[in-house]
Amino acid sequence: MAADGRNPILVAIDTPDPERARELAQRIAGSVGGIKLGLEFFNANGPAGVRDVAGGHGNLFLDLKFHDIPNTVAGAVRAALRLRPAILNVHAGGGPAMMRAAREAAAEEAVRLGIDPPLLVAVTVLTSLDEADLVATGQAGPVAEQVVRLANLARDCGLDGAVCSPQEIGPVREACGPDFTLVVPGIRPAGAVPSDQKRTMTPAEALAAGADWLVIGRPITGNPDPAAAASRIAAELAAP
Repeated sequence: MAADGRNPILVAIDTPDPERARELAQRIAGSVGGIKLGLEFFNANGPAGVRDVAGGHGNLFLDLKFHDIPNTVAGAVRAALRLRPAILNVHAGGGPAMMRAAREAAAEEAVRLGIDPPLLVAVTVLTSLDEADLVATGQAGPVAEQVVRLANLARDCGLDGAVCSPQEIGPVREACGPDFTLVVPGIRPAGAVPSDQKRTMTPAEALAAGADWLVIGRPITGNPDPAAAASRIAAELAAP
C-alpha cells in the first residue's frame, strides 16, 4: 500500500463498450483505489457514460489529456469538474499560460460546485515514447531531462503533480519535492507483456521509487479474474 495506507492502484478501463466498462468497475471495486477512464471510453460514451461507470467505485482519474489554447482548456476543465474526478490531467507541453488557466478554472469551478478540486496533474512524456521518438519530434536530449523540465514547469504553474513513466520517478521526485503527486502508468507486474509501453516497472518497484498512484490496465482488465489480479498486486504492495 501507499505510505498513507491507501490503495494506490488505478485501473485503466480502456474500452468503448459501456457494459464491459461497468462490469469491470463492479468486479474490481474494493480491490483497487479507483479507476481511470480515458479518451477511448469518453469519446464513445461521453459524460453520461463516465457518470454511469465511475459512480461509487472509488477515485476517478479522468484521463483526457487536455492540450489546447488556454481559454479552451479552462472551459474543458470546468466542464470536466461536473463529473467529480479525483484526478484530472493536461499536457505540460501546452505551456505555462494553458496550465495556469487550467489550475484557475479548476479552483473556481470547485468553489462554484461546492466540491473539493481534483488533483490537477501534467502529462510529461508519454510512456510509449523513447529518445528516438523525441528526436523525431524535435525535442533533443534524454527523455528523463525532458520529463523533469516539464514537471518543474507544471509545479511552477501551481499544478499538483505530473504523469511520468516509472523510470523518471526518482529524478522528478528529487526535482519537485515530496508533496508533488506522481501518477505513474507503464506499470507491469513481473512476467507481464510490456505491449506498447517502452518505459515500464513492476508495481512494487514503482511504489518504492516514490510513485503516489499506479495506473495499471491490461494486467488486470485482460485477466480472466480482474478482481483476483488486482488483489494479488495489492497484496504484493502490502508485503513488508
